[in-house]
Amino acid sequence: MSSAVSPLAPKTYPEMPTVRGVRMATAAAGIKYKNRTDVLLMVFDEPASVAGVFTRSKCPSAPVDFCRANLPHGVARAVVVNSGNANAFTGVKGKAATELTADSASKAVGCQTNEVYLASTGVIGEPLDATKFAGVLGDMHGSAVGDFWLEAAKAIMTTDTYPKVATRTAEIDGVPVVINGIAKGAGMIAPDMATMLSFVVTDADIAPAALQALLSKGVGPTFNSVTVDSDTSTSDTLLLFATGKAGEDGQKRVEKADDPRLVSFRHALNDLLKDLALQVVRDGEGARKMVAVTVTGAESDSAAKRIALSIANSPLVKTAVAGEDANWGRVVMAVGKSGEMADRDRLAIWFGDIRVAVNGERDPDYSEAATTAVMQQEDISIRADIGLGNGTATVWTCDLTKEYVAINGDYRS
Repeated sequence: MSSAVSPLAPKTYPEMPTVRGVRMATAAAGIKYKNRTDVLLMVFDEPASVAGVFTRSKCPSAPVDFCRANLPHGVARAVVVNSGNANAFTGVKGKAATELTADSASKAVGCQTNEVYLASTGVIGEPLDATKFAGVLGDMHGSAVGDFWLEAAKAIMTTDTYPKVATRTAEIDGVPVVINGIAKGAGMIAPDMATMLSFVVTDADIAPAALQALLSKGVGPTFNSVTVDSDTSTSDTLLLFATGKAGEDGQKRVEKADDPRLVSFRHALNDLLKDLALQVVRDGEGARKMVAVTVTGAESDSAAKRIALSIANSPLVKTAVAGEDANWGRVVMAVGKSGEMADRDRLAIWFGDIRVAVNGERDPDYSEAATTAVMQQEDISIRADIGLGNGTATVWTCDLTKEYVAINGDYRS
């Protein structure tokens, strides 16, 4: 685990208010790490609505299978998260570990196992000793408190260099509601329906089906638009819970996602998801720079996104950014290989506000010095206009440094 905090880390953390209806506790179960918390328990003393999105990996972890099976019930009473072991590619042992963990949690909390949600992050292929949870969950249930968001975020870190938290407020029926979220992720980040791990809780009263629709739509321009290294995790899990406590203040339950009363909430939720997603990119393993890649003029929005991901995931583009080299030829390469329609002679490219290429050749006013100054910044924007249609998309990534290789070369040791 890298000891230095990413230079792109937030300078301060927001004050995280409590969300009525959820309590949390962490413990050090010694799953992989010494002298740090590695288990998180979230408890809903009354049943909460739940929605979730998960990895599209064809080799999902055992906890992802477990959550998917429980999600149709729509109700949550407990979440158990561990770091240090992903419980992925662990066969029948992995399934047994999830069942043992869920059983321990249901006994501790006093609920059904189909009201328990699980997530694990860490090394793939190592059996998870779930007996380590059995001893701590009962005590954690007793000591869980509401004001614990930053500590919760710390317990789920792996190669992260800082905890990731965000909070927003909104209103439904004129009643104020709170949304809090935590996330973890630094490497193996190219989410496909979810981030590596993220847990979001609101005190709004929203039915599970409406909550699911909000979440499924909200991940598109946020978590599904970030990439650190193009590798989609086996464990990607994003869960959203609604405790319903705002009902005590007069907020009437929302049953449908298209309910006009959700305008403020939807905006706040999407803003929070984007905040967490960008914090994940800014903690990209070894990252020194954040890159926003925008594609305009593509045939469609989906084509624009594929081209943008082709640029953002290119090791040559990312190493050029790391070396502060305005090598726009690499962007040309990435556009050309994306598989989407492009016209070489209509392509224009910008680094920051500086147009470096236009009409299929270098911009006649190109200035190496001015462009290098752009590349020396911590936050860099790259834009490519394809010149064919109205499709646009933005994705976010980071540079690729020697440190990324160092972190991942000895990850299991």
